[in-house]
This record gives sequence, structure tokens and C-alpha cells, in this order.
Amino acid sequence: MVNSRLSSLFHKLVPLAVLFLGAGSAMAQDETPAIDSGSTAWMIVASVLVLFMTLPGLALFYGGLVRVKNVLSVLVQCFAIAAVMSLLWVIYGYTFAAEPGNAFFGSAGKLFLKGVAVDSVSGSIPESVYVMFQMTFAIITPALIVGAFAERMKFISVLLFTALWFTLSYLPVWHMAWFLSEPMGLFAKWGVLDFAGGTVVHINAGVAGLVACIFVGKRTGFRQQVLAPHNVPLTVVGAAMLWVGWFGFNAGSQLAADGTAGMAMLVTQLATAAAVVTWMIVEWLKTGKPTAVGVATGAVAGLVAITPASGTCGPMGAIVIGMAAGLGCYIGATMLKNALGYDDSLDVFGVHGIGGIIGALLTGVFASQTLGGNGSEDLVIGHQVLQQFKSILVTILWSGIVSTVVLLLLKVTIGLRVSEQAEMEGLDSADHGESGYSLH
Repeated sequence: MVNSRLSSLFHKLVPLAVLFLGAGSAMAQDETPAIDSGSTAWMIVASVLVLFMTLPGLALFYGGLVRVKNVLSVLVQCFAIAAVMSLLWVIYGYTFAAEPGNAFFGSAGKLFLKGVAVDSVSGSIPESVYVMFQMTFAIITPALIVGAFAERMKFISVLLFTALWFTLSYLPVWHMAWFLSEPMGLFAKWGVLDFAGGTVVHINAGVAGLVACIFVGKRTGFRQQVLAPHNVPLTVVGAAMLWVGWFGFNAGSQLAADGTAGMAMLVTQLATAAAVVTWMIVEWLKTGKPTAVGVATGAVAGLVAITPASGTCGPMGAIVIGMAAGLGCYIGATMLKNALGYDDSLDVFGVHGIGGIIGALLTGVFASQTLGGNGSEDLVIGHQVLQQFKSILVTILWSGIVSTVVLLLLKVTIGLRVSEQAEMEGLDSADHGESGYSLH
């Protein structure tokens, strides 16, 4: 009888034990990050789109804007920067940006991508895909700067300046804005909203471009002769590529294929369209003719301004941001530049610096749910705008100081500017021994 009772008890406990162990196993599996195949596929595509923004998008956009004797120099600079930044990002950039450290810098835990393997996971995607996606940002940001000193800076100085600036300005601002784990980055602690890179990419690069064009000096013949774009169709095609690629830039920054990514794509389109129409109307009224270069530049202005807001604003907010960027960047690229007399060759500060500032500030306004945004319920517009302003100010000072120190160092060592003869001959021939177009 005792044996019968024990047997009955055993048969009752075994299923409970199996159920308990199974639940424990399921809990262990739930604690292991799972890769989402849909998000992974989207992020691979987004990485390709952002790389497409630099090569060939930005290269063609800038290449068409310079004179015929300098088109190859701009293309080579974009190509070379893409290669150099790819290597620097995996050697030390990723770890100092994306690893825990302090409020300004990450740590050296993943130098040379130590520990990043096939089965490493970041959120719901493979870590290798996340590394690649962020690498494309590290490529395009310093590449943006070359437009400010186009046609007159030594190739070796371009490479050294962008590499040092990437190390000392891009990486810490990335960490300040986007490192959200404890200890959080400085901007993250403040609650700053920068979905896809208003401070990290555009203000950072725009300020560096302004400082660099002042240090290098004006192009020979600036304001004394016409320094017109040599191939406007190239510029328009490049701008179109940037527009398409920017969906990966903004929608990809959600790091998932979900509703926020979808809304980021929609608002990116709307802000860009609004900026194009606004720039076109302002130029039409002011000069009597809407130009192809103006339409292309207006598109980039809208893309820049919506970048920080793309994850939190709604469609109507995006249209207002685009309109503000179209007007503000037009003023920055024409009136402000003319009034202050600096030679920002391809309007890096006028478009990326000013557009980034406009977008970062208005992010704090249109993230509000009362204005159609999807920011937090307790967001107070005045407080949020103040936090946005603080991050803008820190980025301007950080990038400005780093750029000044690096440029001074290069100026007193290897020099910044090509010789007068090389500038007159053109950098295609002087630096690369080639010509952009055949005479035969």
C-alpha cells in the first residue's frame, strides 16, 4: 500500500517537475536576446542606403558644384574618407562611441571589434549589422565637411583633418547623444531628442566646415570672378540619391522594422518636400527664377532639419520643420555668408549647420503629443527646447574647439592649402594627375 501511494505521488510530481523545468528553460530563453529577421533585413538595406548617400550621392552632389578642374578631387576625397573611416570605426571608433564609459567617451572594451561575433546581438539585430549601420554614419559625417574647403585644401591635410576630427569630435558627440545605458551620455542624461543625428552629424560637421573654410582661406578669385558649378545635372542627381538614401538614415535609426520607422520615413519625405517648395518660392521671389541648384540644395536642407525630429514628430510638424529649414538655410547660404564674407564653398555650414540647429530646436516643439508628435506624455515644450539648445551649444563649442586645434596643428606642420599654382591648375591634375573629362 505504501508503495502504491509513493508510486501515485511520483506520477503526480514528475509532470510538475517537467513543467517547472520547462518554464525555467523558457525563461532562460526569453532572457537571451532574439534576432528579429524582419528588422535585420531592413537594417541591412538601411546600411546600404546610408552608404549610398556618400558613394555616390554626396560625391556627385559636391562634384557637380565645383569647377571642372576640381571634380575628381572631390570624388576622391569622398571615396578616400569612406575607406579610412571604415577602418577607423572598427579599430577604435565603435568601442569609444558605443561602449560604456563616462558622459563623454566610451571605453576600450571592443577595440578591433573584440567580442563581436556571428552570434553577437544588439537589440533585435546582429551586432555586426549595427556596427555596419553606424559605420555608414561615421563615413558620411566627415565627408560632409569637405564641401566647405573644396578646391583648395591639400589632399593629405584633408585626410588627416577628417581622421583627427572623427576621433576627437565625432566619437564623443556620438557617445553624448546616443549612449543610453548607464552611465548615460551627457545629452542622453539631459533628455535630449536626437533621433538620427542633428547634433552628432549635421551641427557637428557644419561647425567644423565653417572653422575649416576660415582657416584655409578663400578661393583665389572669390567674389572677383564667377566660381560657378561645372555640372548642375550631376548635382541634381546627387541630391536625388541623397534624398532616397536618407530614408535609410532616418527610418533606419529606429533599428527595427516597426511603426516608428514607418513614420520616420513619412515625415522625412514631407519635410524634404516642404523645404524644396519653400526654397523654390523664396528664390523665385528674390531672383525671379527658381534654379536647379536651389531646388537640390533645398531638398538637402529639409533632409538635414528633419533628421533629429524624424522619430518623434508627426506629419504636420514635419511640414513646418521643412518650411523653416527651406527659409533658414536659404538665408544662411546666401545672405549670412555674403554678410560675413567667409568662403564656405558648397554651403556646408549654411545647410548642415543651420539646418541642423533649426531641426534640433524644433524637435523639442513638435515631439509634443499636443502638436501631433509621439514624444513622452510628460514632455513640456519649453523645457525640452531648453535641453535641445544646451546640446546644440555644447556641440558647437566642442566641434569648434576640436576643429581649431587640429587645423592649427596641421597648419604649422604640413600646411593646409595647396600652392597658388596648384589651385590655378586644379586639384584634379595637381593632386591626382588626372582630368575629369576627356578632350577627345
